[in-house]
Amino acid sequence: MTAFEIKLSDKDDDGAEGDATTITATKPKTQRPPMYKVMLLNDDYTPMEFVVMVLERFFGLNHAQSVEIMLTVHKKGLAVVGVFAFEIAETKVAQVMDFARRNQHPLQCTMEKE
Repeated sequence: MTAFEIKLSDKDDDGAEGDATTITATKPKTQRPPMYKVMLLNDDYTPMEFVVMVLERFFGLNHAQSVEIMLTVHKKGLAVVGVFAFEIAETKVAQVMDFARRNQHPLQCTMEKE
């Protein structure tokens, strides 16, 4: 924290100095918001091409990165797609889940605190 001091002196009506008063104020340091991991989970029904499309569309990944993450999800059961502030992570999860449902795929997307 950063602190600064202000010194005030009290003068009587006749100009004589009285006790000095010190006011100390602290400026709070801004903290970074907690970050959240967005993860895709594997299932036996969602086509690999659909997962690649989701990664490209909602996470801005190129085709090679999307294929690599899709294969990680396929082989390991889940993969972290990105790390975001809470509101962004929540929005991305909702977008992926909504898009998967509209396309009749059971793809699961979750988030957890880093």
